[in-house]
Amino acid sequence: MAENKSGFERVYDNLSNWFADIKAHEITRIVEVVETAKGLLAAAESLPEERVRQFLDNFRYDLREFYRQNQSQAQHSVYLGLLNEEFWDTLAKMTDRSQVEWSELCDDLEHQGIYHSGDFIGFGVLECQHCHEKLTISHFSEVADCMVCGGKSFVRHGLTP
Repeated sequence: MAENKSGFERVYDNLSNWFADIKAHEITRIVEVVETAKGLLAAAESLPEERVRQFLDNFRYDLREFYRQNQSQAQHSVYLGLLNEEFWDTLAKMTDRSQVEWSELCDDLEHQGIYHSGDFIGFGVLECQHCHEKLTISHFSEVADCMVCGGKSFVRHGLTP
């Protein structure tokens, strides 16, 4: 069955599995990080303060340079885009959806339930008024044209609690 999946679906499945693995093993990993940090702190205590300060300054510089050099590439990365969406989807699943719906109520009244391309929405399911394609929005986003038909107006359905 896996042979019938597109490359995109396989990447998405692998990413989902990776998130599930992180969730399952995060406590073990946190303990490992704390133990490593303890060792590094012990080693840092034996260094002169000036050397530690110099190390931290160099580390900050390296991080800024890395960010500067890779910022453009990261903005157009499909992988990071999927990772971002999966992150927001996970957070949305953890929230109290009834509270989210209350926060969206004012916007729904203002829009009278109809959103157009270029509007902003926090959470909900948008249904294209032309082709009825549904898109789940899990974080504050600008409404884009329908990916299926190019439609520009949508009805917002609430999240089910």
